[in-house]
Amino acid sequence: MIGSDGEQLGIMSSDNALKMAYDKGLDLCLMSAQANPPVCKIMDFGKFRFEREKREKEAKKKQQTVELKEIQLSPRIDTHDFETKAKQARKFLEAGNKVRVVMRFRGREMSHMAIGREIIDRFADFCSEVGTVDKKPAVDGRIMSMVVTPINTKSSK
Repeated sequence: MIGSDGEQLGIMSSDNALKMAYDKGLDLCLMSAQANPPVCKIMDFGKFRFEREKREKEAKKKQQTVELKEIQLSPRIDTHDFETKAKQARKFLEAGNKVRVVMRFRGREMSHMAIGREIIDRFADFCSEVGTVDKKPAVDGRIMSMVVTPINTKSSK
């Protein structure tokens, strides 16, 4: 049994412990059920729960979530469209998100895989200042894809 201000009260029956907690206007909380004998503490359970939830919220705020954004290209993409999509990818990378670059080949475009590889490599070069290629360009059926991850700016400062 542990008191409300942290002092050891010793081993006692649950009835006595409940009576002590009730007299102080507090709750009797089971802290460790696996211990022999079980450890209980006299405390304000509402306050304890509030502080625990507050700590969990703070930990969640500090956690950074990384999303996977997708940019779709084609082998027949024009220069201005390419630049627009590359700038958008740079924005995603600067925001701390990963970018998956997907190139879809339709019909006879499958015979021009070299053009697609060239465009994807040019895309990686364009994004090299803010991101690094995590997964090299790989072909899966009619789709060529690669993943670019942001460069961690906090560790370089």
